[in-house]
Parts: sequence; structure tokens; C-alpha cells
Amino acid sequence: MASIPIVVTCTSCHMFSLAFSVSGEGFTCDKCREVVRLTEKILELESRIQSLLEDSKSVRTVENILDASNVSAHSSVPVENPLQLGNFVTVRRHSRRTKHHSTVPIKVSNRFAPLSDAPTEKPVESALVIGDSIVRNVNIETPATIVKCLPGARAPDIKSNLNVLAKTNRKFSKIVIHVGTNDVRLRQSEITKDNIKEVCELAKTMSDTVIFSGPLTAYRGDEIYSRLSSLNGWLSEWCLQNNIDFINNWKSFEGRPDLLKRDGLHPSWDGVSLLSRNLAHSLNNAKV
Repeated sequence: MASIPIVVTCTSCHMFSLAFSVSGEGFTCDKCREVVRLTEKILELESRIQSLLEDSKSVRTVENILDASNVSAHSSVPVENPLQLGNFVTVRRHSRRTKHHSTVPIKVSNRFAPLSDAPTEKPVESALVIGDSIVRNVNIETPATIVKCLPGARAPDIKSNLNVLAKTNRKFSKIVIHVGTNDVRLRQSEITKDNIKEVCELAKTMSDTVIFSGPLTAYRGDEIYSRLSSLNGWLSEWCLQNNIDFINNWKSFEGRPDLLKRDGLHPSWDGVSLLSRNLAHSLNNAKV
């Protein structure tokens, strides 16, 4: 016997349609699914463009260092203002007039190169905020606070950056981690939780105070909203049980679409201001 179509309502645009079956997560029309797909594609392209811009800046910096070496061909003094952390590469220049060689140490960087602006004199006294593109424009007035944004990063990317710092014995007074928005798109909740646990455990070896900044409310359809809400609820309980301070940004952003950009995901300027205040408040009041 042929199935009889039923009238259903799209959970995103609330338009009526006919369908033969509806999943437990509700019905989403083809138009809304296509909008979500295209929006995610745009965000992916934006992240790639941002990465290309950062790589372009690194290339220009390398060219400036090489130009500076031409001026000091008889000197072997290293050029200041190095690039981001990476492997040293020694460039040798031969002079026809002398037998001396000029060496200029150059540090090679990659997309997720960590903390080029990290202080080196007293790193243990600095606080580190590291996260995905949500923290891109965060500005914290707390002294000696480093904000490192890794566009498109998931929990394993944050862990890789912290691993590089751990190998150089870097220590921080406090570490704030903001990640998860890109992870929930994989629809692998348990894997995401395990990845976040590993990041936090690694951070504990680098600081006595670890803080997790919870996800923001997203207005990109019911699925991502539900997944982020579930992640936020789990984080609030897990952090409490594991001696990790938790910033519940969800309460601040819930019901406030004006705090997000048109993509319904990244914070607007007002949202960035609010997120910055949340992070600063937690840094100032966290137990050391």
C-alpha cells in the first residue's frame, strides 16, 4: 500500500510542505538545507581567505628580513622581531670583499603557528586565551594577556598548538580555551567531548588555572542550536567536576540575536564586547 504524504512544517522557515516521513529531529525543507550548506561553505571560504592573508603577511615579513640583511652584509647580528615559532633556517650570504658570512635566523610559520606575540621574559606571569574564530576580535584589558585566534580550529588544532608550547616548557598563569563550534558540525558528540577533555588535561600541565569559555548561542537552524546547547550543558557539569572554571556565555547570548553577525554564528561588535567582558571577569576572579 502506497504511503500517504502528510503536511509538515519546516523547523527553520516554518513553511508548510508535504512529506512521507519525518525524522525525530524534525523536518527541514530543501531550501533551508541548501541555505545552511551554502552558509557553511561561505564560512569555510572566509577561514581559508583569512589563512591566506596571514600567510601573505608572513611572506612579506620574511622579505623585509632579507632586505635588512643586505644592509648589514658584514654583520652576523640576528634580526630582531622574529616570525612565529617554527624551525630555524639559516640563510648564508657570500661577500666578494671579505671571507666573513652573514647569517640571519628566520623562523618558518604555518597556518596554526602558535603565539608569535608571546612574551619571553616572564611567560609564567602571562595569561593565554586561545580559541577559534569566535575570539578573533576579543580585546582584554587585563595586563599580560595573550589572545590567540585560530580560524576554523577544532579541539585537536588547539591541542596541537598547546603541544608545541609545552615542548618549549612554556608556562602561563591562566589558560582560557574557547572551542567547540566547529567540532559540533561533525555530528560526533562523544568524540568532541573526548577531544575537549584532552585539550583541558594538556592545559593543566601548563597552568594551575584552566578556564573553558562555553559556546555562544547560534541562530543557524535548530540542529546546530541543539548541538551547541547540549555541549554547553555537558561542559558546565564536566568542568565543575574536573576543577576547571567555566564561562557560561550561553546565558549572556541567549535570546539576543543582535549580539551575533548576520551569519548567526560569529559575535557582532556588541557581542565581541560582551564576550571580552566575560573573559576578563573570569580571568580576574579565577583562583590561582
